[in-house]
Amino acid sequence: MTIRPTTFLYEVDATTAVATITLNRPDRLNALTFAVYTELRDTFRALDTEPGVRAIVITGNGRAFCSGGDVEDIIGALLGKDLKALHEFTTLTCDLILAMRHCRRPIVGALNGTVAGAGAVIAAACDLRIAAESAKIAFLFTKVGLSGADMGAAWLLPRLVGYGHATEMLMTGDFVDARRAADIGLYNRVVPQAEVLPAARAMAETLAQGPSEALGITKQAIEGEAALDLEAALAYEAEVQAQLMLGKNFREAHAAFVAKRKPAFD
Repeated sequence: MTIRPTTFLYEVDATTAVATITLNRPDRLNALTFAVYTELRDTFRALDTEPGVRAIVITGNGRAFCSGGDVEDIIGALLGKDLKALHEFTTLTCDLILAMRHCRRPIVGALNGTVAGAGAVIAAACDLRIAAESAKIAFLFTKVGLSGADMGAAWLLPRLVGYGHATEMLMTGDFVDARRAADIGLYNRVVPQAEVLPAARAMAETLAQGPSEALGITKQAIEGEAALDLEAALAYEAEVQAQLMLGKNFREAHAAFVAKRKPAFD
């Protein structure tokens, strides 16, 4: 498909093969609407196989990364819906996270400011998170009378920060500042505001130069092996690693080592 969203910005650097998604409702702290959810889901689905894209950055315009669902355009509208319509909406939000996790391209979150509600789950669904010092984060769902188990948060967060920290964050809905988020493993790195996007793009560019099939399998393994016992996980890794050893990237790595040059991976 041709990726041409209308509810956020999208660009691809042809030189680095890095795609950048920029949430672009700064006056609303990049709050999500039904249309934004839909286009994000469709975009991440397409990016799994999009030619010329080997890594992805997602960020926000203005002083927030994403403040969650828009109070007027989503939360207010949901109050008049029946159960069927509500379930259709919650399925849409979950499908966005599934699309991000199924996308084999590495996703780097450039968290330029406040990260809240659905925005926090989107950040958690990224493979890596580079955050500004201003990027406080909260899973706000219990603050509005809903479960902290929203959009896969109860699956993602314990795997990032452990059950104790995840339980506190999901049950209280309280904000955690960027330094604390880094300390507990939710953020990979905290940098000054001006360095967030450059640092995230540098990380994405490094990943884009890596062996794309191997990185995709690594992402799938990190997620999929959580449901396997050790014996099954070892059997899976033995199989996929042997398959990759037949590939040209494995041969290219050896040739580059012998020639004392940087490998040129597919």
